[in-house]
Amino acid sequence: MADQLRAEKRTQFGKGAARKIRAAHKIPAVIYGHGTEPQHVTLPGHETSLIIRRANAILDLDIEGTAQLALVKDVQKDPVRQIIEHMDLIIVRRGEKVTVDVPVHVDGESAPGTIATLETTTVSVEVEATAIPENVHVSVEGLEAGAQVTAADVVLPRGASLVSDPETLIVGIAVPAAEVSDEAEETEGEESEEGAEAEGTADAEGDADSE
Repeated sequence: MADQLRAEKRTQFGKGAARKIRAAHKIPAVIYGHGTEPQHVTLPGHETSLIIRRANAILDLDIEGTAQLALVKDVQKDPVRQIIEHMDLIIVRRGEKVTVDVPVHVDGESAPGTIATLETTTVSVEVEATAIPENVHVSVEGLEAGAQVTAADVVLPRGASLVSDPETLIVGIAVPAAEVSDEAEETEGEESEEGAEAEGTADAEGDADSE
């Protein structure tokens, strides 16, 4: 699904012009792709900021009366203030497939006493540009320690295909380190007790022999 935005053509460039755009609560952006000349535009700041909270947002732009679909490719932010400084958009067409990185969502709970660790947060998929999912899902329901979930186990929406290596580790199931440590200490304690009992028995037998 594409989000509609009105965009304005931009004719002034450079740091000074970009500062003026941001001061007006707007965002400078460039649109490129499909062999076309780059288009420099200005986007409404608040509306755009809300939309790009979602990964791989598709924008249905109205550029002064001209419609254009574009995929958000890159967002550059000020590292301190987190203000959007610039955006790169790629032209897409309805029905066209694109390759994007989609966040992985873990469903379910692994077996009692284990934890599920997300090793890879996104997978690459090829999907129709206007049907990019917000995330893809994997299930860890009931999985025991030592189990692994790979990219091949990811549930993809209809029409999407996996681009990532199918053997990429997505989730690993393990026993928490603290529990492993406790078990090891208990085992060592039991062995020490058994050793002490054996020594005590041997000493008792030795005393009896000496009598």
